[in-house]
Amino acid sequence: MEKKSTRLYFIDAIRAWAILMMLQGHFVDGLLDTAFRDTSNSGYLLWKYFRGITAPVFFTVSGFIFTYLLIKVPQKGFENPRVKKGLKRGLELLFIGYLLRLNLGGLLQGKLYDTFFLVDVLHCIGLSLLVIIGMYLITYTRKAFLFPLALVSLTLLLFTFEPAYAATTFSAIPDAFANYLTRANGSVFTIIPWLGYTTFGAFVSLLFNKYKEREQLYSWAIPIAVVFGLSLIFLSSDFFVVLSELTGIPLFLSISLNNYLFIRLGDVCIAFAIFMLIRKWLTNRTFLKIGQSTLSIYVIHFIILYGSFTGLGLYRFFHHSLSPAVTISGAIAFMVVCSFTALLYERHKLVIKENIRNSLHLTWTTAEPFLRNVISKTKVLLLKLFGFVKN
Repeated sequence: MEKKSTRLYFIDAIRAWAILMMLQGHFVDGLLDTAFRDTSNSGYLLWKYFRGITAPVFFTVSGFIFTYLLIKVPQKGFENPRVKKGLKRGLELLFIGYLLRLNLGGLLQGKLYDTFFLVDVLHCIGLSLLVIIGMYLITYTRKAFLFPLALVSLTLLLFTFEPAYAATTFSAIPDAFANYLTRANGSVFTIIPWLGYTTFGAFVSLLFNKYKEREQLYSWAIPIAVVFGLSLIFLSSDFFVVLSELTGIPLFLSISLNNYLFIRLGDVCIAFAIFMLIRKWLTNRTFLKIGQSTLSIYVIHFIILYGSFTGLGLYRFFHHSLSPAVTISGAIAFMVVCSFTALLYERHKLVIKENIRNSLHLTWTTAEPFLRNVISKTKVLLLKLFGFVKN
């Protein structure tokens, strides 16, 4: 029992660290005055580098924990209850992602602004979960190695061919769909290549699940993660240069010139190694609860910082205007407020959801006669308009 708990602590701790890094990263990036964004300052460069680790870790951990739970149950295929839950979760994340980009003022005027169709973290993770489920359902009746092979192959394909599709705008398809594939219209994250980190996390979870009963699991996993991570960080660019020279394929040279995907994958491996190494000390209940409340924290931070629904967020009033001292203290306060509010919500979630459900039911009961009357009159008007009934 103790071994199992440690494993869950290890995963929840990474999620907690990733979400807190995201909170301070978004706050600092959005509000720090541009005059203080000095790339010659080692402190700022260090912050910028570590901020770049956050998203890859977050995507990887999301794929890890989802797939670990997916394969943990004895049922297979459509009989697996995690398939239904995963489909619901994926669609829920897509819905929340769009909901957070709604502007109520525009909606009341019958408008949907272009920003509504932009794709962000929740959209990508939601769609990634659906992709993983699809791959699982396609491969579960076949050889056991096909699922992990498909996962790691998709990661390699997305990362390797990034130079080939990065500049493509996909202008031939509607922006609402193109935004999942290109950042040309303003999307921050796109399913290509970010799905690759999620599938990599899913692949690692399969290995973790396979060897979970081995006493030497961490004794092997930590050094392997360190060696693999350091190799990706320091050697992968040179590897692609050599590969380009040997094969004459320019794609490999293009990868080496902008090798952020494989280098960040190395950072993810190092982060995993560190948290596995200190797993025995990761027992603070509040910290672990934060790792279990990442969706609530993300929603709350989006509302406070970017002003979802109303447009009245910190970003609107303090965009690129704060000094370093105010920004740092503000980021700390922001992390505390978002985390505390999310934990408070999680504690009373059932009551809050029940109250919302009752309020919606009361609203519908009150408005139903009026709506029925409007629909009835509209129907008659349309029938008269098109000549189906006489005036």
